[in-house]
Amino acid sequence: MNKFVKWGIVGGIAVGLTVIGINTFVPQVNEDLKEVPAKKAGPRGSRELNVRAVTLKEETLSDALFVSGSIIPDEQVDLSFEASGKITAIYFREGARVSKGELLAKINDAPLQAELRRLEAQLKLYQDRMFRQNALLEKEAVSQEAFQEAQTNLATLKAEIDMVKAKIAQTELRAPFDGVLGLREVSQGTYASPTTTIAKLTKTNPLKIEFSVPERYAGMLKAGNDLKFTVEGDLEERSAKLYATDSHVDSDTRTYTVRALYDNADGKLVPGRYVSVSLTTQEFDKTIAVPSQAVISEMGIDKVFVYRNGIAEPVEITKGLRTEKYVQVLRGLSVGDTVITTGTMQLRVGQKVVLDAVE
Repeated sequence: MNKFVKWGIVGGIAVGLTVIGINTFVPQVNEDLKEVPAKKAGPRGSRELNVRAVTLKEETLSDALFVSGSIIPDEQVDLSFEASGKITAIYFREGARVSKGELLAKINDAPLQAELRRLEAQLKLYQDRMFRQNALLEKEAVSQEAFQEAQTNLATLKAEIDMVKAKIAQTELRAPFDGVLGLREVSQGTYASPTTTIAKLTKTNPLKIEFSVPERYAGMLKAGNDLKFTVEGDLEERSAKLYATDSHVDSDTRTYTVRALYDNADGKLVPGRYVSVSLTTQEFDKTIAVPSQAVISEMGIDKVFVYRNGIAEPVEITKGLRTEKYVQVLRGLSVGDTVITTGTMQLRVGQKVVLDAVE
């Protein structure tokens, strides 16, 4: 057998195998193509989807805000003398409660006391002189000018006495309000000036709760609103009442500072502690709300799927308040509608569904 015959036989075998392969592949392709339309059957022909749902009813929806804050004193001041001098006495005990006006410390006022005694000794003389001048004026035995001079001298002397008494008062350190004293920072014998801090006085009843909220709540919180708070390391929930808000939003942090008052009658809390605050910013009565997972947003349109006669039907809605778990529905739904809450991403228009549970 020559080589041309040999190559002819090989070529024939190759062509035969190719034909056999084509005849086998084409029917298989046709069978696959026949199955495609079945896979793309419309939603109404697809299998049923098991879902959960909720029946809508009117309810109260609240917007709760959770932030952190601090306890600050109602009043606090660094105590110091108005005058300079050597401290001659300290009358308070560190950490003690004191009342408004209570004498806390004293600086040397001996020169002022001596001046006061001198002026008070002259007071009787000036008063007698005034009495005589007045009697003589009634008898026209003295001029009006002489009487006015005596009157002026007496008034001047009284003013000097008042001035000395005021200076003596500046040598006394008194509590400006009821509160608790901090640690003493000076000792008896120290030369004190108006810049010398003697101790810190803090008013701890009531206390203030200070915190900041996002700027979108500016103007929404009002004096009189109630809030709850807890302190670090203590699970007891306490109540406070909002009494003031800042006049502007901080342009750096974009927050709005708020303060509330807490009646610290038992004295358990002290300023400076960290607190966790919760308060209701808005509350809507008799409103419709759906679980947040039921809402689908597509291309700026919000919708939910409603169960009707075994079919899932999409309904466009208008949202209102959104909380952590719920979304307020302003338009689109009514009381009694059954809204599907699970499997929402698998639902299609006209999808057959089976309700596993309805809340």
